[in-house]
Amino acid sequence: MTDYNRTLQNFNISKFQSDLLDWYEANKRDLPWRKDQDPYKIWVSEIMLQQTKVDTVIPYFYNFLKKFPTVYDLAAAEEQEVLKAWEGLGYYSRARNLQYAVREVVEQYGGQVPNSPKELEKLKGIGSYTKGAILSIAFNQPEPAVDGNVMRVFSRVMNVDEDIAQPKTKKLFETITREVISHEDPSAFNQAIMDLGATICTPKSPACLICPVKEHCQAFELGVEQQLPIKSKGKKNKKMKYVVLLLRNENGKIAIEKRPEEGLLANLFQFPMVPTEDLAIDLVESWFSSAYNLNIILGQKSGALKHVFSHITWELDIYQAVLNGEQEIPEGKLKFVDDKELAAYPFPVSHQKMMQYL
Repeated sequence: MTDYNRTLQNFNISKFQSDLLDWYEANKRDLPWRKDQDPYKIWVSEIMLQQTKVDTVIPYFYNFLKKFPTVYDLAAAEEQEVLKAWEGLGYYSRARNLQYAVREVVEQYGGQVPNSPKELEKLKGIGSYTKGAILSIAFNQPEPAVDGNVMRVFSRVMNVDEDIAQPKTKKLFETITREVISHEDPSAFNQAIMDLGATICTPKSPACLICPVKEHCQAFELGVEQQLPIKSKGKKNKKMKYVVLLLRNENGKIAIEKRPEEGLLANLFQFPMVPTEDLAIDLVESWFSSAYNLNIILGQKSGALKHVFSHITWELDIYQAVLNGEQEIPEGKLKFVDDKELAAYPFPVSHQKMMQYL
């Protein structure tokens, strides 16, 4: 392993800071959560930005803050209302954890987002990156906020050839950032590194010739910027096949159900799904009868969709179906609603796309 302490000793930190911050002042992105240093707004934006692109987040951020302008509004809201505001952003546990943590802030800290690292990291859904982002951006504390952008920038600047998928490598980048961060303006410094990674020091084809810190960058000097950062491949994506039923009762209402309280897409609503990995299509009716205690008649196939999550891919065949005569609906599983009522329920993106077949 390279001796990064020695690398830092030979690194012109003050010049790096000034080059970076001068560039940021002239080129920083106009983002809605940068209008002020409100820790609640910064918190919401950082949670939304996890695994999600900036352009996607912006309209959601505006809508979310309009519905829940303060921690008190979010703490008092119904979970279904929060999930509906998050609908389409994905990774819905982020929204549930955010609301849970905001309720803690209201109950334990009088509605004030804590500015202590120990208190912040106790809140649900706040890891080391989000903690650092809130402390540095909102409270101007020199705390590292290390995400993929930051690791990519510093892996090139410092020529770090360690695997960024390893937790120990993230710790290394936190150490490097803590040494290099501006103590005069840590808020601007962390945001500048994020902007640099998003606009100049990109994963592919970095724009090295116009980079404001290229004279500090070892990877650029050695011509290895395209090889960094090093990242081992994750687990193979698993395919799961389902038949999704657009099931109507004798009144023409459509069947929906709530997903479990834990796990993937928890507490969102969906059209009923039949796992068909080892199930022939002519057995769907009998599977449904045993699982739901309802007899159905399977109709025409309306379409097919594929939805990719980080670890699995859903392959979805969409079929029309009707209940076989009048039947008593068992409690706790399906509910039948008018088509126009669907808008009140939070659905995952894959099931929103199916509404074109209704």
